[in-house]
Amino acid sequence: MKLRYVGGPTAVIEYGDLRLVTDPTFDEPGEYPIGNRALNKTAGPGIAADEVGPVDAVLLSHDQHPDNLDRSGREFLAGVPVVLSTGAAAGRIGATALPNWETYDLGAVRVTGVPAQHGPDGSLDVVGEVTGFVLTGDGLPTVYVSGDNASLDVVKQIAERFGPVDVAVLFAGGARTALFDGAYLTLTSADAVEAARILGAGHVVPLHFEQWAHFSQGRDTLVEAFGDAPSFHLLAPGEQTDLS
Repeated sequence: MKLRYVGGPTAVIEYGDLRLVTDPTFDEPGEYPIGNRALNKTAGPGIAADEVGPVDAVLLSHDQHPDNLDRSGREFLAGVPVVLSTGAAAGRIGATALPNWETYDLGAVRVTGVPAQHGPDGSLDVVGEVTGFVLTGDGLPTVYVSGDNASLDVVKQIAERFGPVDVAVLFAGGARTALFDGAYLTLTSADAVEAARILGAGHVVPLHFEQWAHFSQGRDTLVEAFGDAPSFHLLAPGEQTDLS
């Protein structure tokens, strides 16, 4: 397995014979409206959409927030044969719905939809449906992609079914907005460490911790939390790591 960090929640994952992309975001910095407010993007991607190359599928945690699917990301989906996401995204953008604990086979690779909670308990009706993913296959590592999840109880559910996992791709910026009195909408750095422990993760790659102003934590807090653990891979935009 290889993973190339694009920026924000976006990575290119080479897994078995497949090339997968998480939450495609390729727009430049600027303000992105959402309802009666806006999210502020502070930096562009490490590589452009046209540099990604052929892709077999997109793993889209959700479509309703511009920091997970922006304008360029929506254009990118048009060239991808399979987009796996939530039931709500299936209705809005024509993605293939992958409900929790159900599977979708991409050749020899099995993708399982897993729960994600984008905020504190009771946040679903406000933030909308979100999903995570687990990748498995004969002779391949078990990979968990968290999506925008803030709940360690959710992580425990996934660990009970799939743990230990070989690679945990954790969205870990401690996102906060005016919603829910500023409660965390994604994992903090400390929560990411605890999630890795719960999962028994052999490798941890954080995503979605920079390039947006609503992240309350970032590179410095991740380094402080994980220290020099050899299992921790903090990539620069555009950088690739081999997790075989």
